[in-house]
Amino acid sequence: MRTLLIFAVFLAAGAARAASLAAEASSGNDIAISVSLDPTEQSGSASATVRIHAPRDVVWSLITSCPESLRMVPGLEVCDVVETARDQSWQRIRHVMNYSWYLPKLTYLIRATYQPPSKVSIERISGDLRTLRGSWELTSDGDYTIAHYTVDLAPGFWVPNWIVRSALRKDLPKMLRALRSRAETSAMRRP
Repeated sequence: MRTLLIFAVFLAAGAARAASLAAEASSGNDIAISVSLDPTEQSGSASATVRIHAPRDVVWSLITSCPESLRMVPGLEVCDVVETARDQSWQRIRHVMNYSWYLPKLTYLIRATYQPPSKVSIERISGDLRTLRGSWELTSDGDYTIAHYTVDLAPGFWVPNWIVRSALRKDLPKMLRALRSRAETSAMRRP
């Protein structure tokens, strides 16, 4: 659910040219992407920003929805809310990623903490990833919402470099464009 950061699994593999690949991924100037990898290229961080012509509450409803995450995040196969705080301030969510037939599925549990309608913080509780921390921050800009996403990740296992290339060139921008498209479509349907 509150995770559109699943793509980060693939950023941890790293590549010597990660920065230039990130620049290629955002060459359309509609999405700003920055990637930083550790020297072993097995952990890293990323940030991305997209401008969406929709109110912040519309974007919030999408990034905090498991069904919507399944539609927007490449490879996300399962998104289940395991537990919700009585005051709705946090949830524990189980994800299963199935990126391709030649890689094992990843299963992990995250805790998503909510500060509506502006921030979602995410942290790994257990599962196949060693480190997973991230956040969504939403700010209003007139009729637009600026969605800023950050993630720190260490998978705890080796990942081929070409997966990073694919994630940076296709999946991360695809996810952000899907968020923007769904939000703008939803906003147009509102009375």
